[in-house]
Amino acid sequence: MQVISINPDRLLTDIRTLGAIGRDEGGRLTRLAATDADRRGRDTFVQWSRAAGLDVRIDSVGNIFAIWAGRNGLDRNPLLIGSHIDTVIDAGVLDGCYGVLAGLEVIRTLRERIAEPARPVIVAAFTNEEGVRFAPDMMGSAVFAGALSAGEALAATGTDGAVLGEELARIGYAGTETPGFFRPEAYLELHIEQGPVLEREAAEIGVVEDLQGISWQRIVITGEANHAGTTPMSMRRDAGHAAARVIGFLHDLARAASPPLVATVGCLGLSPGAINVVPGKATLTVDMRSPDARRLGEGEAALATFLGDLAEAGRFAISTTRLARTEPVRFDARLAKIVEESARDLGLSSRRMTSGAGHDAQMLSAIAPSVMIFVPSIGGISHNPREDTREQDLVSGANVLLRTAERLLQNGVQTSGPEKPPSLP
Repeated sequence: MQVISINPDRLLTDIRTLGAIGRDEGGRLTRLAATDADRRGRDTFVQWSRAAGLDVRIDSVGNIFAIWAGRNGLDRNPLLIGSHIDTVIDAGVLDGCYGVLAGLEVIRTLRERIAEPARPVIVAAFTNEEGVRFAPDMMGSAVFAGALSAGEALAATGTDGAVLGEELARIGYAGTETPGFFRPEAYLELHIEQGPVLEREAAEIGVVEDLQGISWQRIVITGEANHAGTTPMSMRRDAGHAAARVIGFLHDLARAASPPLVATVGCLGLSPGAINVVPGKATLTVDMRSPDARRLGEGEAALATFLGDLAEAGRFAISTTRLARTEPVRFDARLAKIVEESARDLGLSSRRMTSGAGHDAQMLSAIAPSVMIFVPSIGGISHNPREDTREQDLVSGANVLLRTAERLLQNGVQTSGPEKPPSLP
């Protein structure tokens, strides 16, 4: 068996170069969807793709597709490799970007060895995967997969009041292709783990079998603002204390759950926000996840019951808004086996695992057999400027992606079929 390798220096240089785009005066990396920083990152990826001889097409929600098709164009369903290049606030350089750039490097490597592929190969950079500026997250891939309409996505209003469609036009990425203008034969996504499991178990490659379902909600608790010194504790309608009780309830609920459940309150605001005023209003977000659909539904129901009891006992008005909801996804078993075999071909250790984070593969699995490949995250840290992975592991992951793509192009995509479609609000 002849084993070929990607060009390590080229891949690592690309990662460093893209990671420098979108930094502020203090050196913080923030490249939110459809911002000027995102435009500069997109321009760079498009430039590299065209320099590699690829045809670049952009759909109406800004998804970028770098296409190596050969003489027959898109007559055959392509092998799609992808992820995203938008970031969170004060981000690391690898989340999403690694998968896009490794996909580009896979095509470069294959093009250096063969004249044209047995079927088209496409690298995608999907719009607004993070969902920081616009909701929901995984937006571009959701539209591509048909879980969200292009109209709904383009009408989304950002945290800064901007409208996605207007912002894509402003930065020059309101494309002309209809979302879903091709149907993938299979989808591969390479990603850093964003957790501690691979490093803890000294495994070099994660073969991702499934992905947790995600429930996002916004909760608004309305009590009564009053004087912090003159209002007796027994007479308060303290929205801040009510929010604290919700946080404590979620923590205890998740700690006791089996099958596993995780719950996070990531945003919390109190109004009027004065040191000497009892808060009259609290706004908080809840991120709840589980790989088990029944457990996720039970968690949501338990929270709803708790909020109803809290409102009655404390004389609060409590409203909830669903921000996003996706079901757990099980990836294609045959593709997972191919990834495992590819790692073994390269002498790399691997383990099967669940992804705790949401990814574009979650959406693509509805329309094509899909799988994810993980590499270790140092310290399990992500969504943080300290996010890091050893260069050796980055190269190994890209080579597993390359070997997997080679196998699929040589032997055809014989899989167990896509899972049930994702759901969105």
